[in-house]
Amino acid sequence: MRVADSPAGLGSGRRAVAIGTFDGVHLGHRRVLAEASASGLPTAVVTFDPHPRAVVSGEPVVLLTTLARRLELLAELGADEALVLRFDGALAGLAPEAFAERVLLGLGAEVVVAGEAFRFGRGRAGDLALLGRLGFEVRPVAQLAGVSSSAIRAHVLAGEVERAAALLGRPFELEGTVVPGHARGRALGFPTANVALAPGLAVPARGIYAGAAAGHRAAVSVGVNPHFGGRELRVEAFLLDFDGDLYGRRLLVELWRRLRGERAFADEAELRAQIARDVRAARAAVRPSG
Repeated sequence: MRVADSPAGLGSGRRAVAIGTFDGVHLGHRRVLAEASASGLPTAVVTFDPHPRAVVSGEPVVLLTTLARRLELLAELGADEALVLRFDGALAGLAPEAFAERVLLGLGAEVVVAGEAFRFGRGRAGDLALLGRLGFEVRPVAQLAGVSSSAIRAHVLAGEVERAAALLGRPFELEGTVVPGHARGRALGFPTANVALAPGLAVPARGIYAGAAAGHRAAVSVGVNPHFGGRELRVEAFLLDFDGDLYGRRLLVELWRRLRGERAFADEAELRAQIARDVRAARAAVRPSG
């Protein structure tokens, strides 16, 4: 997939344009991409970074996916190109007509697809009806009941990763880089990959999860390691049947099911026995299909 930060970077041409923030690339977003692809034209996605609400409200927005992962998922869904617009005060202040001229006409858009409630331009005054009056073929996509990035975010923060997967159409993922840890897992017989999370991502409720990473099932700890008196939030994944070096590697960690909350143990023997039970549960877990 070709990616650019301005319409000129993609060049003008006949296109179907799917537009939105697409955080999480959930089932509703999939419908938008499918409708754009159904036009028969090359499909370009217009998306924004940072999240528009963070700029408009001045408060950070907890994200479901990094920009890099968002683009990967959009490419997997068949997008041919992506225009990533930097959302700042200048872009937020554009009149809707000016946005349509600079961005959509600049891309040569013939068909524009978005969720039916999509708004754009200064004061969110623009909508799909306006684009229709400006001469674009507009294809609104009805929102799936209960499916939104906000709803998914709430499920994730509550540790309800199975419910999140049902709305995403795939397991929820944590993304980060493997960094050195305290080697406590190795000492217990369960060496873990310590994942430094990409900033700004939604982190699920503390606990132990069944999931997968790097093609292996995993038992994943999200928390502060209370048994060792920890205070810093850490994500540690024990990859089943894995023998290798992951240091410095970008890792996507799928979370399939929350097994239990985190807690301290009477001694390391009790902790080791509980980890063994968690590993057995991870081995038997079923990957949610959405």
